[in-house]
Amino acid sequence: MNLRKKLRKYFIMGSQNCHRDPVEVLQEAAEAGITAFQYREKGAGALDGEAKLELGLRLREICSQHDILFLVNDDVELVEPLSVDGIHVGQDDLSAQVIRERWPDIIIGLSISNTVELEQSPISFINYIGAGPIFKTTSKEDAESPVGTKWINTLKKKVPHLPIVGIGGITTENGGSVIAAGADGISFISAVTEAENIKDAVAKL
Repeated sequence: MNLRKKLRKYFIMGSQNCHRDPVEVLQEAAEAGITAFQYREKGAGALDGEAKLELGLRLREICSQHDILFLVNDDVELVEPLSVDGIHVGQDDLSAQVIRERWPDIIIGLSISNTVELEQSPISFINYIGAGPIFKTTSKEDAESPVGTKWINTLKKKVPHLPIVGIGGITTENGGSVIAAGADGISFISAVTEAENIKDAVAKL
């Protein structure tokens, strides 16, 4: 599997991000050409317990049918029930080393925002880096200050062997600049969940 290619169009979503049925939203995004999906059921209005698992199973099925990477955010309790391909964690979540010891074959992504975090991160245990937030984002309540596309250049020089996905505030208008800066992929939420035409939005991303 070419992970760099698989991370090119990386859609992140939970029911709390949708104004309509999230299953329909993902189905349309899958048909439009997303290459990876992260189930992120988190924040105000998010599902929990059985409802979260039930929705996850339906979304997992769509990804399986379309050969789309299926990841979860730091919800480690969903790794086995949803047979995930990977998990994405932040700096304050469960350590990538612990995750790697527990699930040796899983894809692990880690958000890294600055040089200090990079130096302290367990790079040898991860498969890709989430770089950002590149731009100002409204989708994440606890997001840090934007780091801009220069951070992607820095990461490419320091860890050239790892794929890099731009995260944070990415839209159909600015996504191209993130790829131009050297990112292997871009992740997005509202660019698709709030799009009038998902097919057009994914094509532009």
